[in-house]
Amino acid sequence: MKRLFLLVMTVALSASSMAAAADNAGGAQDRAYLVSVMTRIAGPVLEALSQNKLAQVFPVRDWDRKRQDCTRTEAFARTLDGIAPWIELGPDDTAEGRLRGKFGHLARLSLINATDPHSPDYMTFGASATVGNQALVEAAFVAQALLRAPKVLWDPLTAAQKQNVIAALKTSRSLKPVNNNWLLFASIVEAALWHFTGDVQPDRLDHGIDQFQQWYRGDGVYGDGADFHWDYYDSYVIHPMLLEILAICQEKKDPRASLYDEELRRAQRYATILERQISPEGTFPIMGRSSAYRFAAFQGLSEIILLKKLPPEINPGAARTGITAVVRRMIEAPGTFDKDGWLQIGAVGYQPGIRNNYNSTGSLYFCLTGLIHLGLPAGDPFWIAPPADWTQRKIWSGQDVPGDHALEER
Repeated sequence: MKRLFLLVMTVALSASSMAAAADNAGGAQDRAYLVSVMTRIAGPVLEALSQNKLAQVFPVRDWDRKRQDCTRTEAFARTLDGIAPWIELGPDDTAEGRLRGKFGHLARLSLINATDPHSPDYMTFGASATVGNQALVEAAFVAQALLRAPKVLWDPLTAAQKQNVIAALKTSRSLKPVNNNWLLFASIVEAALWHFTGDVQPDRLDHGIDQFQQWYRGDGVYGDGADFHWDYYDSYVIHPMLLEILAICQEKKDPRASLYDEELRRAQRYATILERQISPEGTFPIMGRSSAYRFAAFQGLSEIILLKKLPPEINPGAARTGITAVVRRMIEAPGTFDKDGWLQIGAVGYQPGIRNNYNSTGSLYFCLTGLIHLGLPAGDPFWIAPPADWTQRKIWSGQDVPGDHALEER
């Protein structure tokens, strides 16, 4: 674990120095920096869990007993979800490719250990007196990770290992979701089970899809439940999971597949809004609950990039440069990591006052979902596009830009 940590830290410091030397670093430099951030955050979790040592080393700083019992599960599930598109690219002979192969192997071993009932690091994804319904949330993130990286996380498993994973996901069926974004947690677990096994509980799958059609508020934004909340749950959960779930409906030729194109339009509009949230200084408004998820606020934009569906009003080089600027501002703030390399609570550095009562140390690893665009290969036009000013940097430097317009509803 120490060797991996030193390797990641060396890459991180090198990339950080390189990025600091040139504000408009090219795509290759942006990518190298973001890979160093991803591996720095994910490394300690996956290295420990792959050796069945996460329970021994993971720091428990949580006030709520249920959070203490679930915090390792949160760290694993959210790390897996964020890193999945990148490791799905597989290894190659480049320095990054070798690192990707190593992390893919660690992620797969971690999944095996987390779902093996005989493992010291076995994790509960179903009903538990000490964990509660939070297990459903983490089952959903594991399910999404599997859908994002089937070649690395699923295909190489033995039949017994696959059965353990499926059994773990199915235990979450005993948990009733809250009537908000949690409905999509139940839906995406069913989507994954349907994809990998053919088994599905239609009511549990459909309820989240159907309810969010009623909760759409316009201009690419959903209510998180019947009411609108000014936070980033459209990016944390709603758009990414709806797109994943409806893609499985397309695969299965389910009637709800007809909703995919409209959801994509809404997600593209929300991605445009997110890009416009980045200030000229590489910051964005920290508001609403779960602010400690840091740059996971940009998963909605990162997902559209990963799907190669950026709307024409977003310059790929500008989106890349803007996201990288945000990540740099957040990850390099003093206090982001403790002395052992684990994340600490906060949006920009260590800020315990920003904590919600359901946040645990493990929750913080959700930030990795803001980096899923690393699932595009290094030769993709997104990474090759010349650096460019993002929208607010253009506007506040006096450059002319096209006007912004709300999404026209169909």
